[in-house]
Amino acid sequence: MPDSSPRFVALDVHKAYVVIGAVDATQTVVLPPRRVSLAQFADWVGQHLFPTDQVVLESTINAWTFYDQLVPLVSRVVVANPAQVKLIAASVVKTDKRDTLALARLLAANIIPAVWVPPPAVRELRALVAHRQRLLKQRTMAKNRLQSLLHQHNLTPPAAEAFAPNHQAWWELLEQQLPPSERLRAQQDRALVAYLTTLIQTVEAELARVSQEEPWKAQVPFLIQLPGIGLITAMTVLASVGEITRFSSAKHLVGYAGLGARIHASGQVHRSGSITRTGRSELRTILVEAAWTTIRVSAWWRARYEQLTARMPAAKAIVAIARKLLVVIWHVLTARTADQHADPVAVARRLFRWGAAHHLARLRGLSRSAFVRSHLDQIGVGPELTHLTINGSTFILRAPG
Repeated sequence: MPDSSPRFVALDVHKAYVVIGAVDATQTVVLPPRRVSLAQFADWVGQHLFPTDQVVLESTINAWTFYDQLVPLVSRVVVANPAQVKLIAASVVKTDKRDTLALARLLAANIIPAVWVPPPAVRELRALVAHRQRLLKQRTMAKNRLQSLLHQHNLTPPAAEAFAPNHQAWWELLEQQLPPSERLRAQQDRALVAYLTTLIQTVEAELARVSQEEPWKAQVPFLIQLPGIGLITAMTVLASVGEITRFSSAKHLVGYAGLGARIHASGQVHRSGSITRTGRSELRTILVEAAWTTIRVSAWWRARYEQLTARMPAAKAIVAIARKLLVVIWHVLTARTADQHADPVAVARRLFRWGAAHHLARLRGLSRSAFVRSHLDQIGVGPELTHLTINGSTFILRAPG
């Protein structure tokens, strides 16, 4: 019969093995560190861990797999922030055994800097958003190589989108004039751009489909209502934020995005600097991109931007707009309410584009006008709006049913 007193178990996870060690509440080693291969791990924990144990492991690429496996077996599982653990438990002598026991002792002392454990839906959305970003990066690299080729030969690409399908003949003519090796590279890079574009479109269609599933379908309309935020931006924000309820204030969310200013306050000295750039970089990046769109499509936001540029450079001003936009996002998601500056017609048009994208309205068995009406009602904006004109066509906004 195992002792009912808790043990504090630490896992130092590596690619092929895990080092496991434990201490008790008095910091006495009760399980000397030992190496367990990943193939043996499931059997080992089933035989050696007790329901009263508490377990800690650092956040790694496979941390959630271990977390899901351990949760049913022990009383508590904590995923630690590795950067903060390193600051707390820094040591001149570093070995797997020392690291494992140091982590276990931090858990016993209840000073583990834990990270939030995202539920499966958030993990899946984050993985999908990250996959799209990787595909975009690969396509950009291929495009840059083609642009470099043009620059090398002092050639001006076609106007607008140089890689659009209607410019294929221009590229084919150019390639016939290139040396064989350059022609091969150009042809393969163009083929790569076309292939990656298809893959990206498939991922975006999946993001659109996911936007109509729980827990996202209850939140996406409140983001789509905001100027400058489309489907991809909304899903990227939700993937990064996860559950808005874990942020007690808009300031907390701004800090999480790394959009807050660095502060130095000591004695009589108090000054602020650039943004911290900590937290989730994809959230910070997508918000800055959204801010540029926002000031272009919204007169209200453009006026705020112009006020800022009167006293600071444009680059700083757009970061400030991104920060203000994130504050609005916190409020609309937390209260599930309409933006106080919402233009019902503009909101309806954004919802219409969302419903038309990848035939979302049809997938829900709704007409596009019914799709718009249902989400206007969900947001609580435009109850008086009965008609919507898009590209010269007028739609009657009737409720579904």
